Amino acid sequence: MRALLSTYGSRGDVEPLAGLAARLRELGAEVRVCAPPDEDFARRLAAVGAPLVAVGPSARALTRSAPPSSSLPRRAAELMAGQLGTVTGAAEGCDVLVATGALPAAAGALSVAERLGIPAVSVTFQQLTLPSPHHPPLAYPGRPLPPEVTDHHELWELDARHTDALFGEALDTHRAALGLPPVAGVRDYVVGDRPWVATDPVLDPLYDRPGLDVVQTGAWILPDARPLPADLTAFLDAGAPPVYVGFGSMPLHTATDVARVAVAAVRAQGRRTVLARGWAGLSPVDDRDDCFVVGEVNHQALFRRVAAVVHHGGAGTTTTAARAGAPQVVVPQAADQPYWARRVAELGIGAAHDGPTPSVASLSAGLGAALTPGTRARATALAGRVRTDGASVAARLLLDAHR
Repeated sequence: MRALLSTYGSRGDVEPLAGLAARLRELGAEVRVCAPPDEDFARRLAAVGAPLVAVGPSARALTRSAPPSSSLPRRAAELMAGQLGTVTGAAEGCDVLVATGALPAAAGALSVAERLGIPAVSVTFQQLTLPSPHHPPLAYPGRPLPPEVTDHHELWELDARHTDALFGEALDTHRAALGLPPVAGVRDYVVGDRPWVATDPVLDPLYDRPGLDVVQTGAWILPDARPLPADLTAFLDAGAPPVYVGFGSMPLHTATDVARVAVAAVRAQGRRTVLARGWAGLSPVDDRDDCFVVGEVNHQALFRRVAAVVHHGGAGTTTTAARAGAPQVVVPQAADQPYWARRVAELGIGAAHDGPTPSVASLSAGLGAALTPGTRARATALAGRVRTDGASVAARLLLDAHR
């Protein structure tokens, strides 16, 4: 079987595809991945034998440039136009296409599959994009949901209109070039009738979604056997477990302030800090020896050795910390991150920070709650319940359906 995995987004969109690709290859499938041309993505995919077919601009450069929300329709049109040739070429001869990532990219990839007559699966790494009477939709940048509207059905109708206004013209133009008719609604076209949710059922129990046959596979995790760097290991060995602070692919335009606040809050708890640079480029605030800065590193190994994990609330980081049994303090920045912050708090495995901009006092309070023996005990107990076979489940489903 030949499979094409297609996405456009940050590390949280690409890393799960590396996990799926590894499992598919173990089962004898040939895999290629369409994703942004960032070097770290290419290295990660090459390590599992899945060549990267570059699509669109660098995700990191785009994120750091912080384009205005008003440019979203134009950028979506450019992304779809780029896929017209690239994804079409990569999909030739494939037996199945897996589409995920930014909604316009997924819409473009699914249209390519439709044009070529290839079966396709639409996947999300957080269920909040799937319509449900139990929760509101996520708001698009520049298009906030009206606070006076509380009916979820009405909000989902508004979400469908927003999605069509942002992406409908570009998608229909893209589809016309492929010889395909317009779609009735962009969001519903991408979601389809049987979407997959690649999240852990303990961390992310599914809401009821009338009309949708949702498949929850478990999170797609790529086991990481890389050793920790020797200097990091020496820092860890030199004292009590430190607190990890990192915000992944979030741009954090106040990165200097965030680093200063985070280190001060950790020090207020009498702890040392492991500070992850991330896409924001976090850096030390002084020359004291109680803060160690890391770049790309094995989080699966590192999180087992820290006292707590302070992070932005991406689905991947939340799952990795939960698997490691590490208490968490989630400082959500955007999108689905407030949801993951709430889930961490509801499960009693950490604290949810109120808002994206911490102060020393607010972050120290969150750490105070996360560092209690009770929180550690609950995090340790939950770690054993987090599934590790999500990528294997998804790979087997794909092979069984599309041999």
